[in-house]
Amino acid sequence: MTTVLSCRFFKKTDEQIPIARVNESYLYYEDIKDLVSDGTSKEDSTLVVQSFINRWATQQLFVDGALLNLNEEKQDAFNKLVAQYKNDLYTKAYIEALVKKNIDTIVNINQAQDYYNRNKEVFKLNEELLKFRYIHVDENIIDFKNIKEKFKRYNDKDRKELDSISIQFKSYSLNDSIWIRLTQIVDKIPVVTTENKKELLKKSNFVQLKDSLGVYLMQINDVLLRNDNAPLEYVKPTIDQIVINNRKLELIRELEKDITKDAIKNKQFEIYD
Repeated sequence: MTTVLSCRFFKKTDEQIPIARVNESYLYYEDIKDLVSDGTSKEDSTLVVQSFINRWATQQLFVDGALLNLNEEKQDAFNKLVAQYKNDLYTKAYIEALVKKNIDTIVNINQAQDYYNRNKEVFKLNEELLKFRYIHVDENIIDFKNIKEKFKRYNDKDRKELDSISIQFKSYSLNDSIWIRLTQIVDKIPVVTTENKKELLKKSNFVQLKDSLGVYLMQINDVLLRNDNAPLEYVKPTIDQIVINNRKLELIRELEKDITKDAIKNKQFEIYD
């Protein structure tokens, strides 16, 4: 079968325009009108549409062949599968819409804490975590001694002053209240190696390292090792997702129960003796 198409087939119309036929099955303009985006050349449009039509025709010929050659029992089994798949699609879409409308997606800290306390043994670390800060400066930076002193002491005034001059640093991270994976530090700070990274696993330790790129000042405030309990603030996003998923499952169970109960009440669902 050869079908020559041009851009005229993509003009808007309310009519059912047949584009191709395979035995008793027809492909209509409505089926292909959105295949080609605006601005596509006539040549490319023709190639896209022709390819689609050929694939459709090939598939339809195989389907027709199957209908002629497969026995009735096999066809009945396939039809049941198709019907079940359709039901599953509609059911899934409707349940998702109801869940989205009714689900509470806020997990407050008390709810997260409660789940964490009941499942603490599940949340074991498989990597080291640190609370630490660092700055990377040029070896010849002006007032290095004063910067180092402020970095080590790090009171409120020091924090503000270091932040105000941070444009002078090659890189830095001054937020030492959050947990960071050791692997992130190793990846980000080239001077940290397999040999010296143990220095970062010592709590309340100050480390100064130097390479050809400059000087690195690092302060380790806290450390958690592999197999330690993960801190709540680190695993809260995971807990949030678990709690929300549990709510979804519970909501779905309630929806299934309620829809059946309402159907019986409204005489929509009956079981005959």
